[in-house]
Amino acid sequence: MAGKVSGLEYVNRIRDNLLRIRKNQLESLYDELKSANCVVCGGSGRSLYSLNAAMSQIALSQIGWRNKVVLTPDDPGFPGKNMHEAAAELERRYKKTLLLINSGSGLSDDPFALAQDLEAYLEEKKGRTSKFSMGLVTSNPTSPLAKIVQRNGNVLQLKGRGKATPSFEYSKIGIMGDLFELGTLLLLSMMTEAIFRNLQANRVLDLCEQEFERLGPMIDEHVESETYRGLLDLLEARANVFLGGKGTANEIVKMIAVRLFHIKGFLGDNVYVARGVNTPHPRAGDLEVLISFSGETKPVVGWCDIFRKLNGIVLSITGSAESTLAKKSNLHISLEEETKMGQPRRFYMRSAYILSPLTVRLAERLSERGLKLPEYIIKWYHSVTQ
Repeated sequence: MAGKVSGLEYVNRIRDNLLRIRKNQLESLYDELKSANCVVCGGSGRSLYSLNAAMSQIALSQIGWRNKVVLTPDDPGFPGKNMHEAAAELERRYKKTLLLINSGSGLSDDPFALAQDLEAYLEEKKGRTSKFSMGLVTSNPTSPLAKIVQRNGNVLQLKGRGKATPSFEYSKIGIMGDLFELGTLLLLSMMTEAIFRNLQANRVLDLCEQEFERLGPMIDEHVESETYRGLLDLLEARANVFLGGKGTANEIVKMIAVRLFHIKGFLGDNVYVARGVNTPHPRAGDLEVLISFSGETKPVVGWCDIFRKLNGIVLSITGSAESTLAKKSNLHISLEEETKMGQPRRFYMRSAYILSPLTVRLAERLSERGLKLPEYIIKWYHSVTQ
C-alpha cells in the first residue's frame, strides 16, 4: 500500500482499511454470497443504504446464474412481519438464502433482531435445513450480533474509525461512520462485480485497489472544481436541500441526506429526499441534488423541471454530459462509465464518494468562519434521527 490516492486523508484510510481485511474472512463471505439465490439485507441508516446500493446491482444483473433476489424486511413483498415468520416461506422458495448484515458497531437493534429471529428459526428446525446462512461486515467482531452470526455463518471485520478522539479535522477522519460506511459500499460493490465476472475471491481486493487508483484522483479533481465551490456556497447559505434518484440512486441520496442533515440541521435548515412523506414545495434558492446514470429517467428529469420553474438550483450527477438532465441542470458532474445493460455499474458508488466530501468541506468552512461544529453535536442529531 504505497503512497496516497487522494488529498483527503480519510479516503486514504478507507483504502488502507479495505486492503488489510483478512483474506480468509473475505473468501468465506464471498463464497456464501456467490452461492445464495436470495439475499436479505440487514442494517441501519447509512450502513443499510450502502449494502442496499451494492446488492441492487447484482439484483439487476440480466445474466442467468448470476441473478439473485434481493430483499429487505421493509419491502412490500417480504414474506413475513419479521425474519422468523418469513423464514419458512424463504426456505420454500429458494435453495439458499443469505441474511447479509452491514453494521459497523454491531450494536444496532434492527439487524440484531433479524439475526436473533433467524437463529431462533434454525434452532426450531434442529438441523433439518441447510438453506440459510448469515454474513456480517462489522468493525466489532465481539458484539452480540457478531456472536450470533459466527454461530451461523461468517463475519468479516473491516476497521472503521476506531476510538479516535473527536476532532475538527474532518478531512483526516471523515464524519462519524464515514470510514466504515463508505468502505463497505466499495467493498460490497466490488464483490458484486467479481461475482458477475465469475472471479475468484482473491480478485476482490485487486478490484478495490484498482478502483481507488482511479477514484482518488477523481475525488480530488471534483473537490477542487468550480462546481464544488459553487455547491459549498449554496450549502453555506440559508436554504433547504432536496436529493433525488430512482432505484440504486435513491439509496445513494439517502446516504448523503443523513450526513448533510447533521450539518444543515445545526444551521436551522432541512434536508429532504424527493417524494418523501414530509417533502415540502421548494423555495427560490433551495438546492436540489439529482443522481441518474442515464440522465433520462423521466421522474428525475421531471423533478428537475419543477425545481427550476420554482427558481431552485439543481445539481445533477449523470453518466453523460449530453443527457437531458445534465443539460437542464444549473450545475453538473459527469461520471462517465462504459458498461452494458444488465452489468453492475460503479457510477453509484463513485457518486457517493464524490459527494461525501461536501459535508466535510462544509463543516471545515463553517469552522473557518468561526462557527465550529463539534462532533458531539453531530452525534446528537444522529442519535435522534437514526
